[in-house]
Amino acid sequence: MRTRAPEPRTKPLKRPSQARAKATVQAIFDTYVRIWQRDGWERISTRAIALECGIAVGTLYDYFPSKMALHSGYIRHCIEALIQQVEQTVVEPEALCWEERVHRLLQLVCGVERSGLPWYHPKLLGLEPTVAEHKHQQRAHDELKQMWGRVFRACTDLPRPVSAETIEALHLAVWGGRRYSILLELGEDEVRSWASEMERMCRGVVLGGE
Repeated sequence: MRTRAPEPRTKPLKRPSQARAKATVQAIFDTYVRIWQRDGWERISTRAIALECGIAVGTLYDYFPSKMALHSGYIRHCIEALIQQVEQTVVEPEALCWEERVHRLLQLVCGVERSGLPWYHPKLLGLEPTVAEHKHQQRAHDELKQMWGRVFRACTDLPRPVSAETIEALHLAVWGGRRYSILLELGEDEVRSWASEMERMCRGVVLGGE
């Protein structure tokens, strides 16, 4: 009786901790994006990435044992990069009024401001169910909700307190809309218009106009 070949692992094996390892993983992500943009998703393979990246296939497998594991790692990378960008440009600056913090947050989360953020293709969202279990979705939700919480805690000049339940509802409304706008492949003008309306709604909630 023939034994079935083991299915490819769809999760990254480890996270880089040292500077050199982080640089290697970033180079892998950059090559992944470059091949996708140039040749399409179907032409991506671990061998092609290793060859173009200038690393051994075994080195790539130390982190990503398959194409789908790399995809999973890249999605995680996108979320972490967004959170870091919000932290640096929305939370940490001290001299911002609450309106400006909300504006910057919405520009980033809605996808209007992409400077410094990883490239994202609609197919990434379509492939997500193949690599993301419920626990991964829950973790992303929790981390993004906490990000929103840090933004509002940084708003020391709010006209009134905003409850944790309201902050979570705003996060879900914006993030759900962002994901759907990606699936619809809305144009830049449409995304800007939607982001403007979401900002207006968020400001209305803060001001007490629910």
